[in-house]
Amino acid sequence: MERLFKVIGEYVEAGESLPDEYALRVLEVPASRLPELFVYTNRLRLARFGHRVHLCSIMNARSGACTEDCAFCAQSAHHRTEVEVYPLRRAEVIQEQYRAVARRLPVRHFGVVTSGERLSEEELDEVRAALSVKEGVRWCASLGALSKAALLRLKEAGLTRFHHNLETAPSFFPRICSTHSFEERLATVRAAKAVGLEVCSGGIFGMGESPEERVAFARILYEERVDSVPLNFLIPVPGTRLGGMKAMEPVEILRCIAMVRLVNPAAELKVCAGRLLLGDLQSMIFYAGATGMMVGDLLTVAGREVEKDLRMLEALGCEVGREGVGEWVGGMR
Repeated sequence: MERLFKVIGEYVEAGESLPDEYALRVLEVPASRLPELFVYTNRLRLARFGHRVHLCSIMNARSGACTEDCAFCAQSAHHRTEVEVYPLRRAEVIQEQYRAVARRLPVRHFGVVTSGERLSEEELDEVRAALSVKEGVRWCASLGALSKAALLRLKEAGLTRFHHNLETAPSFFPRICSTHSFEERLATVRAAKAVGLEVCSGGIFGMGESPEERVAFARILYEERVDSVPLNFLIPVPGTRLGGMKAMEPVEILRCIAMVRLVNPAAELKVCAGRLLLGDLQSMIFYAGATGMMVGDLLTVAGREVEKDLRMLEALGCEVGREGVGEWVGGMR
């Protein structure tokens, strides 16, 4: 273990990505020695991002009835869940929620999320219309597989960041989804980068993938140089194909965060769905290397009360806020 920590220290000092053979060993660090590992992941976080923590919030703008068969998803029409189904919200409804979030919370990005493979031209125009409002919070969107032309139109309308998860390693992806390929998801990520959008792309741990596949997933995110990596940890939803999976243990989650940070030293690293699985250890995500988190309700499950999150950040001495409209400390102006 001492040899592992020595190597990690060398790569952290150089600001370079930890090779796969050592990243795999990070997933085996005993719980009793995680504090030693966190010395390096926290050092890397502080060197790159300081004490700033970036928060984001999302809106489920079109829910359910998705034709894709992603094994984890409550919104897939292939599953029997109790998720609410509704069409794309009108532009003014999206704007109303954007304004409410911008005026109430110190978030950096507001994400418009839609179920389904992609948007129609009419739906794309509706989202573009919503982007006309600007109140200090940056617009992000997760709208499925879009062409370069569609992505460019969104950018011209005011979109700054596009979210499209790769979900898992290429070798494991076919076990999770059969209605589209990993290569199709990768093509969308590359298209977003090609038109000059920031890219937010991550995935889900705890779906049955091997440690080697977890590392391979982290590696491809590094190779694609994504700007932000959202990490999710499976919340087994009854009625989905993964509804019977056992949820990950807190220590295993923290190891995964640390591994992804060491492989991706320069990317933002946000903890999103499944954060509540950490219980009393939620604050440890930052020592493991995270630089942000999603706050408020998620797509189909409730999140933690935002005030609790802000109090946690205040207790940690974190700075939260967004450029151009002032900075907050611990969520308090």
